[in-house]
Amino acid sequence: MSNIHQIIEERAHLMGNFRVGRLLPFKDKRMVGPFAFLDHMGPVKLAQYENFDVPPHPHIGLSTLTYLFEGSIMHRDSLGNEIEIKPGAVNWMTAGRGITHSERTPDYLRTSEISLHGLQIWVALPKDLEQIEPSFFHIDARQIPEWKMGDVNVKLIAGELFNKKSGVPVHSPLYLLELKSATKQTIRLGQELFGENALYILEGSITSEGITYESKHILIPKDPKLCAFEMNENTTVYIFGGEPFPEERTIYWNFVSSDKSLIEDAKIRWNNQEFGKVPGETEFVPLPEPTNFKLKK
Repeated sequence: MSNIHQIIEERAHLMGNFRVGRLLPFKDKRMVGPFAFLDHMGPVKLAQYENFDVPPHPHIGLSTLTYLFEGSIMHRDSLGNEIEIKPGAVNWMTAGRGITHSERTPDYLRTSEISLHGLQIWVALPKDLEQIEPSFFHIDARQIPEWKMGDVNVKLIAGELFNKKSGVPVHSPLYLLELKSATKQTIRLGQELFGENALYILEGSITSEGITYESKHILIPKDPKLCAFEMNENTTVYIFGGEPFPEERTIYWNFVSSDKSLIEDAKIRWNNQEFGKVPGETEFVPLPEPTNFKLKK
């Protein structure tokens, strides 16, 4: 009997002027541990007259994790942070009670042809931390734990695993692991994993119990402790998960909370432009019309 319980395929979604592949949330799987949202951006080439532009928009109740493979994004937020995200680095922004940020092609690249490819992830906050003050943390690529597992290159982007700890200041027990191999390799991780987890195939393919699964899919196991598979040549996968929360989370637009009243309050505050402003920016993304955006449970 197969240990694969669920397969989720990327679905095209428009984010500003940029198309992404959405993986989470999915209608039959809203979260994996504390992970509430996963977008695969690109890979795409932007011409000299094109740019990646997501104007100021709000978040509550979550931390965002941005991780690039190619390209560059300028992050600006209402705390006054302004930093360029480059491949291999991690931007970790904790919204708490509310933060505003924008994501754009850096000024010095806006008239150049560029490539953009990466992941954008939301991690829900524990109930008792949903209203903490917002914060921001950046970690360079060289600060991420990296080691070899046979011929497989492994990175611990966030969380704790294998007696190693990423410098990203997470708020609950979780892990985000990158495995990359140029050759066929057998992987057995089950006894190291905890909580709920999932495997995302970025490129290449894996084989599990005689079945081959291609890129741009998430695989959800029935039993995380039975996580064993074969990475085929030139394959990159991400294994992510952690301890699930006892309470359900509601996701509405960019807001995540265990308390729907906090989402209603955030909607009012954003409509009234009571969130913090991003210095130097006057644009903002309006709250979606109720007829065009459904409350997700």
